[in-house]
Amino acid sequence: MPEGPEVRKAADRIGAVLTGQKLADIFFDPEVFPDLARHEKKLTGQHVLRIDTHGKAMLTRLGGGKTIYSHNQLYGRWRVCTRGEFPDTNRSLRLALHTTEHSALLYSASAIELLDADGLRRHRYLSRLGPDILDERLDWKALRERAQSPEFKRRSLAALYVDQHYLAGSGDYLRSEILFAARMHPWARPCELPTTALSQLGRQTLTIARRSYRTDGVTNPPNLAARLRAQVVAAETSGAATSSGRGAPAAPRNKGNEAWRFAVFRREGDPCYACGTPIERVRIGGRALYYCPACQSANR
Repeated sequence: MPEGPEVRKAADRIGAVLTGQKLADIFFDPEVFPDLARHEKKLTGQHVLRIDTHGKAMLTRLGGGKTIYSHNQLYGRWRVCTRGEFPDTNRSLRLALHTTEHSALLYSASAIELLDADGLRRHRYLSRLGPDILDERLDWKALRERAQSPEFKRRSLAALYVDQHYLAGSGDYLRSEILFAARMHPWARPCELPTTALSQLGRQTLTIARRSYRTDGVTNPPNLAARLRAQVVAAETSGAATSSGRGAPAAPRNKGNEAWRFAVFRREGDPCYACGTPIERVRIGGRALYYCPACQSANR
């Protein structure tokens, strides 16, 4: 499922062609959303004010006071294209927003609603969300205070970092990468941690999430990611693992993008780039979490 940075990137692409534009046409899949399809004529001609996100939800704000809420869930995908040039896909089109020149198309999504201001306030999903992980107004001190609040302080960090009520937009890969960057044991609870550790966790939460947004999902520091990517390319070219040299991080195994994009996510069994210990994978509530048992030891 796309996480906060990916949803925000999609919103940026959609906003680039829709914001300030008049909707020349709009389409809701009548088989899945018959109630919404009845609003197509009423919404046609309205201007798109902006495209907002909150966590993994996208909010298309219209000039008539309505907002189109959408959530990709597992299978939804947005595509932006020139008007009339539909992508070659077997996916089902659920929502289409057309200007005279461009189209924003949402495929395979099952969560689309048309809401007014009161509906937004009372929405069963939006009303339960915590602060957005990419909100520019969010700072590490606010995150530290949230972790220390009675509602959250006794829960494990592994549970908190996929709970949208705690922090909207975090998911499986951000959880693994943030906890590694902060050197936090996944089962530690905020009530067990010193204030300095929670401050570090708050800083790394913002650093990793914002870096992922800027770099299209790369959570490793840019210099490290560049060196690792070069090693992966060299290994693919030569057909053998390359030596990283003394003092450099261990050369990644040839496992595709995960080898250089992430520190721990989807790197089970590979050496930690910081200490060389094999990365471990566990399942918590049916969801995978990756961590370094040495860098993230409970005894640190």
